[in-house]
Amino acid sequence: MRRFNVPTPASHPLVFSVSILVILFAVSCRGTRAPAPAELTVAAASDLTPAFEAIGREFESTYKTKVTFVFGSTGLLTRQIENGAPFDVFAAANVSYIDQLEQKGLIVPGTKSVYARGRITMWTAANSAVKVEKIQDLTRPEVTRIAIANPDHAPYGQAAREALERAGVWEVVKPKLVYGDNIRQTLQYAETGNVEVAIVALSLSVQSNGRWVLIPEELHKPIDQGLGVMKSTKNEASARAFCEFVNSEKGREILKKYGFNFQ
Repeated sequence: MRRFNVPTPASHPLVFSVSILVILFAVSCRGTRAPAPAELTVAAASDLTPAFEAIGREFESTYKTKVTFVFGSTGLLTRQIENGAPFDVFAAANVSYIDQLEQKGLIVPGTKSVYARGRITMWTAANSAVKVEKIQDLTRPEVTRIAIANPDHAPYGQAAREALERAGVWEVVKPKLVYGDNIRQTLQYAETGNVEVAIVALSLSVQSNGRWVLIPEELHKPIDQGLGVMKSTKNEASARAFCEFVNSEKGREILKKYGFNFQ
């Protein structure tokens, strides 16, 4: 414990006044601490992994705000948010999930936006003997296993199922399907040789070492991706800044590099 000996005002009035100022200054310094820098926790769809890691580095450098990402299936992350998960921002692979949270009052009003449009590809390992050029090639006998993200909770899996159905091959390839919990895991199934082909996000394909072919957009509904600030955030200003950065010229430049399009 620190102690201050104060002279009596009768014998040393000037010293007393100065001493009081010194004590007040010392106490003030001890009681005042620089505010800790803001930290953000951003929940994001797995297809955003490489793009958002790059965006996060740029954002941290510009705003001096640490960003921690939690990547996963959009549907599962939505469920976690509904159950009280402490995220500051949520970037979904389909804006419909942001709409869903907004309707439940879990999004800060005015912060919802569509930040990009995704595409899906058919991906094979670079050394694979299987060659696919169009979606009908998935029905060939040498293609025995095909990975897609679980369409029950993953927007890219939903798009894959729609494409297979509209191409008229769903019933033929359905017995071959292996479901990933998210689009990242779906790609890993093909990278590790557990399946011959994976239907995955273009954003993951462009930074991989495999071969990939775009699936025509007309075979599935647009994958319009949305984000918003969580109503429960304690860092609303920084969370808003992050969303604005994603939609900024710099943010879009990074997203475009990873294969995202814009409306």
